[in-house]
Amino acid sequence: MGFKIKKIKINKIIKYLILSDLIFWTGWGLISPVFSIFIVDMIEGGSIFVVGVAVAIYSILNSLLRIPIGMFLDHYKGEKDDFYFLFFGFLLLSFVPFGFILSKYPWHIYILQGIHGVGMAMAYSAWSAIFTKYIDKGKEATEWGIDATAIGLSSGISGFIGSLAITKFGFKYVFICVGILGLISAFLVLFFKNEIKKNRDHGMYFSFKDVIQKTEE
Repeated sequence: MGFKIKKIKINKIIKYLILSDLIFWTGWGLISPVFSIFIVDMIEGGSIFVVGVAVAIYSILNSLLRIPIGMFLDHYKGEKDDFYFLFFGFLLLSFVPFGFILSKYPWHIYILQGIHGVGMAMAYSAWSAIFTKYIDKGKEATEWGIDATAIGLSSGISGFIGSLAITKFGFKYVFICVGILGLISAFLVLFFKNEIKKNRDHGMYFSFKDVIQKTEE
């Protein structure tokens, strides 16, 4: 028995999901490492406390909304709802960096971080659902690995590039780049819109009622 590396063939939907993910995280990777510096240096009244509140608002909203949004998306068998949550979630996220350019006070940052949290919950609840349903059978570990590698490498490289770009050009132009990359990632998903089925039965259902019935039998 030997292991041989073969050419990886990925279906269209998974390919565009990974590409949109790559571009999205490349954009946010430009500012993520230095976002706290932006708040402290560029926002009136900015401080470490403001940074903590801003991060908390984003993280808490994103976390609390993932389950209800996921339950809503799972309630319907079709993927059209997943697609629109993905598209409009990415679209909403792409406007956040432009908002940072106009921000002056901490409450501006708090509102934008709230929008950020909502957008992430929308986009990645849907992204995960579509990816899971359309992943190529027998290539699950490989395709999840490709996505993880793409995100890791892009975030690491863009973090370095972003710090250099901010040092030379300032936050404004980097935020513009992040917003543009976000828009590209949103519109990339339109390339597989027609591939999404209105009612796709992927055969992955589970209920405790079924388990109890089988146990009684």
